[in-house]
Amino acid sequence: MSESVQVVWDDALVGYDFGPSHPLNPVRLDLTIRLARALGVLDASNLTLRSPDVADDDLIASVHTRDYIRAVRHAAEDPDAPDLAHGLGTDDNPCFPAMHEASARVVAGTVAAVLAVWRGESEHGVNITGGLHHAMPGNASGFCVYNDVAVGIKSLLDAGAERVAYVDVDVHHGDGVQAAFWDDPRVLTISLHESPRTLFPGTGYPDEIGGEGAEGSAVNLALPPGTTDAGWHRAFSAVVPPILHAWGPQILVTQHGCDTHAADPLAHLALSVDGQRASYAALHTLAHEVCDGRWVATGGGGYALADVVPRAWTHLIAEALGSPLDPVTETPEEWREYVRAKTGDMAPLRMTDGFTVKYKEWSEGFDPVDWLDRAVIATQKATFPWHGINPDW
Repeated sequence: MSESVQVVWDDALVGYDFGPSHPLNPVRLDLTIRLARALGVLDASNLTLRSPDVADDDLIASVHTRDYIRAVRHAAEDPDAPDLAHGLGTDDNPCFPAMHEASARVVAGTVAAVLAVWRGESEHGVNITGGLHHAMPGNASGFCVYNDVAVGIKSLLDAGAERVAYVDVDVHHGDGVQAAFWDDPRVLTISLHESPRTLFPGTGYPDEIGGEGAEGSAVNLALPPGTTDAGWHRAFSAVVPPILHAWGPQILVTQHGCDTHAADPLAHLALSVDGQRASYAALHTLAHEVCDGRWVATGGGGYALADVVPRAWTHLIAEALGSPLDPVTETPEEWREYVRAKTGDMAPLRMTDGFTVKYKEWSEGFDPVDWLDRAVIATQKATFPWHGINPDW
């Protein structure tokens, strides 16, 4: 069992809502928290629920421009007036009332979680509403208004952290976080994502390694469409643990978009909930190996609203608690009835997709013709030398 875990939640967080037809429907958050409650996960003795405030402009401006913050406030006041120069009012980022307040609350939640862990008030932190990793300093992007993880990491730096590691396992490249710290050698960003040749945002190639003076601080592993649990974990284990061990962060911040799932409607990887669950366990273990357990996990993408997101992030919370759920656990009937009433969808019966995660370790050999192995080799060649790692090829 983990010593203590702070989980960010308040019903007001479902106010981050682009509308009923938008893929990022906050019902996924509601269903997650209801499932975690129904399974007793939120009753753990080592869990504290943290209700976030609304972040003030000074905090948001540690990453975003004042002009952009004013634009978000204006868009919230007049949702029918698009501001395309700031990425507001597009199909991806439609304006909605209280947009500033809702987005600022997500920021405050992530900042509270990272600072609680940094100060030793809790061992781990979880904010499933966070992980809005595409937002740029001066514009919204990819369903993300304010970049809560970038603001959280900047808060850590301001609090005295000198080595912060960020690992992003969303199917989309963590471009906004990478951009925020491109020239900062104190922040290591690692992103595993579907190849930018086939998916938004079109960045995240292995040769994106950080700016001058910060080379090697950006690590990008671009995976081929159709990558399954076995391939994903093979790639992860070949890149992420060696770099984290070599770099030695003081705290680990992770983003857990579950849109890597085979059922996700917006992307093309083919992981199962079981594969995603295994990734949470791997990152939890790494946090204890490289930074004395200081770990903050956020949510991210995920658009299979009833079938995938609630199970994935309930597993994430349980993993952070050090009390992982048995994958064959049945979902409670009352929760399934709520899902049907709320979404019209049939809810999954169990917390598993029925898969066992097995993969060939990189040390057992590789195939230079295979697209996945080529992706791993490209990332290793681009980044390992900056970390003093001798790859096995």
